[in-house]
Amino acid sequence: MITPAEINRLKRDGKTLSAADIQHLVTAFTQGEVPDYQLAAFLMAVCCRGMNPEEKQALTMAMLHSGVVLDFSDIPGIKVDKHSTGGVGDKTSLVLAPVVAAAGVPVPMISGRGLGHSGGTLDKLESIPGFRTDLSLVDFRRLVETVGVGLIGQTPEIAPADKKLYALRDVTGTVESVPLITASIMSKKLAEGIDALVLDVKSGSGAFMKTDEQARELAESLVATGQQMGKKVTALITDMNQPLGWAVGNALEVIEAQEMMRGHLTGRFAELTLELAAHMIFLGGGADSVPQGRQRAIDVISSGQAMEKWRQVISAQGGDPRVTEDETLLPQAHYQTVCTAPQTGVITAIHTEAVGWAALLLGAGRLNLATPIDPAVGFRIHADLGTEVKAGDALCTIYYNDEAKLALAQQRLATAFEIEADVPAERQAGLMPPLIHETI
Repeated sequence: MITPAEINRLKRDGKTLSAADIQHLVTAFTQGEVPDYQLAAFLMAVCCRGMNPEEKQALTMAMLHSGVVLDFSDIPGIKVDKHSTGGVGDKTSLVLAPVVAAAGVPVPMISGRGLGHSGGTLDKLESIPGFRTDLSLVDFRRLVETVGVGLIGQTPEIAPADKKLYALRDVTGTVESVPLITASIMSKKLAEGIDALVLDVKSGSGAFMKTDEQARELAESLVATGQQMGKKVTALITDMNQPLGWAVGNALEVIEAQEMMRGHLTGRFAELTLELAAHMIFLGGGADSVPQGRQRAIDVISSGQAMEKWRQVISAQGGDPRVTEDETLLPQAHYQTVCTAPQTGVITAIHTEAVGWAALLLGAGRLNLATPIDPAVGFRIHADLGTEVKAGDALCTIYYNDEAKLALAQQRLATAFEIEADVPAERQAGLMPPLIHETI
């Protein structure tokens, strides 16, 4: 077996690594036998030189098998999950899990917390009083078997190599590497015991991948790696040039998600959620086609089955199901103020990442691991791209609890909305980008 230094030299020089060498390196690092500085060199070599499909598969396999791989084969049905690469106001998982489960497709979903300007599903779920995501794998299995869906965070048993590697990527400037992102996402998702996966790869000003070209490269890598490992995988490249829906902030996003489950099916948030649900239900065998999957999702919402499944999920995970009827039981901000348009014109750009950072500074996210989250704070967005506004019109309402944090958030928001006067009609018509750019 060659040494870590030799592996690093091979990759530095653009050579292909064997699956055995990659497995050895990941295993030794996970067990503490290889120091951080040697893995940091490996990560940088991969970032600069890339990996071919076989190397990406080998890295994913090594990280996947660094811990427990769940087996739900004894539970009837095709198990399906969804993963998003992160955005602002993206609360689709809160609706997808109960909708797809209500359609008869089991959904084992292991989610994450906020990362940088991007919100996290776990933080949104935990804004529901009593809701627990820190469940054991035994409890996770029980939920999937009895409720049809489980929503938990990554446990120490799941892909421990990824946790160690990600911490190094975060401090070595190698987060954006497509092979490393691929192995990180797929190792965690495949450890869930799923049979199929729908990926929502964001593109735009609020995404980690700013261009369609970057998003397509990642989507193709994720799909190919999953298929190589025997899973059914579909990726949608979707727009993140403005927040998804009206809510940004944990409890506010729960409210918007519940609005959709009550039957509010218009707008970009509902459109994307229904499309993702359609693919999940189709891959899970709950429909014969994607259009049928979409109709099935609409049916379980219209009949009230999705909301009833949501209540079951909340109750099963220790939360208060009364929030589905009385949203004042969710955390409430003490104060609110309005961010207004400084001039008359048309909104020609929304710097969505700035909106995400403003929410984080307001307290909706973490500046570091020790920062507590305020689940009540956030924004209600009133204006979309291409909207005509007059000076003084509301762009968003800010819900806050801390005056100092409000000032910081307002500074960021001041840079988020670009408004231009005298925008020609043909340009204005093209300002609203299509929601789904491509399906892979």
